Amino acid sequence: MKIAIITSTFPPYAGGIGNVAAFNAKELLKLGHKVVVFTPFYEKVKEEFTDFEIKRLPPLFNYGNAAIVLSLRWALQDFDIIHIHYPFFGGAEVIWLYSRRFKKQGAKIILHYHMDVCGQGAMKFFFKLHKSLILPRIVKISDKVIFTSMDYGQNSYLAEFFKKDPKKFIEVPNGVDSNNFYSAPKDNILLEKYEITEDEKIVLFVGGLDKAHYFKGIEYLIEAMSRLRNSQYLWRLLIVGEGDLKKYYVSLVDQFRLKSKVIFAGYVSNEDLPKYYNLADVAVLPSVDKSEAFGLTLVEAMSCGKPVVASNLPGVRSVVTEKMNGLLVEPGNSDDLAAKINYFLSDSQQSYDFGKAGRNKVKLKYDWSIIGRKLDELYKGL
Repeated sequence: MKIAIITSTFPPYAGGIGNVAAFNAKELLKLGHKVVVFTPFYEKVKEEFTDFEIKRLPPLFNYGNAAIVLSLRWALQDFDIIHIHYPFFGGAEVIWLYSRRFKKQGAKIILHYHMDVCGQGAMKFFFKLHKSLILPRIVKISDKVIFTSMDYGQNSYLAEFFKKDPKKFIEVPNGVDSNNFYSAPKDNILLEKYEITEDEKIVLFVGGLDKAHYFKGIEYLIEAMSRLRNSQYLWRLLIVGEGDLKKYYVSLVDQFRLKSKVIFAGYVSNEDLPKYYNLADVAVLPSVDKSEAFGLTLVEAMSCGKPVVASNLPGVRSVVTEKMNGLLVEPGNSDDLAAKINYFLSDSQQSYDFGKAGRNKVKLKYDWSIIGRKLDELYKGL
């Protein structure tokens, strides 16, 4: 089949949606499909993925990760499948406006619904309006809607649509390449680079530090780590990611007098990420609202045999099997977060056992090859 994958962001931009789109494309290519990824052209980049075609289309207008890409109208000719990753404000609307034309060509439209968009300030009103007026129309023209977990879908903005027509919806989780993300000794070059000693415990966060990822809860993580200032063990917090909120987080670290305890590693490529997970004693996802729907970094950490601590949010809690491969915390509760992190840093055997259980869960459910076959079956079923 000829498959078009449309996404608002794509590597090297560090965001979950773009990474999911990339690895979906990679697996579908292995299964014999012709795959083309369409994403907005923001600036010239060095492509991390070279085994399939990537078309970066100039937007008419863009704001943050929203981009009006009218050229999708002409670019999406003669495709069997049009697979749109949502949210993509400015892209999904073009698919909706020209859906009759695409369907006349015989194309099937897949809406890959990653998350509700909540927003802050003035953008909160815009997203609320979009949810009421536009999103239902996009769902209506879609032949199938993918949720990364049914738990999230049934608690999302699309819950009422699911109740009316459950057959239209399917669960296809996000995943990880377990052949690249696996347990390995700590990388000596990174230990030396960040001046990490052998007796220091490492708490790891991986994610975007930009306004689009305001919901990651890094401020609560920094505050939580300040609660462990006088713990009996030595620790460092390693934050991997880049974005326009980084200066704010750096200033917060200074306010809590944690400058010597927190490392900002900046952007790390997909190729090098496993080395960073293998530095960690525990990986943390402290997100605060439903804009976090899954937590791709959780399965990456689990694949490397690491225990995880994550917010008790719809979708996220489907990845974390409580008291088996990780622990859940109340969103925005720094005291709870500190206590759960301390649980793993204080007990190496528990950390190992939880990490082993996480790796087993990944091999059964979250390997990209499994997910690629699910998409293949979905497409063929249409």
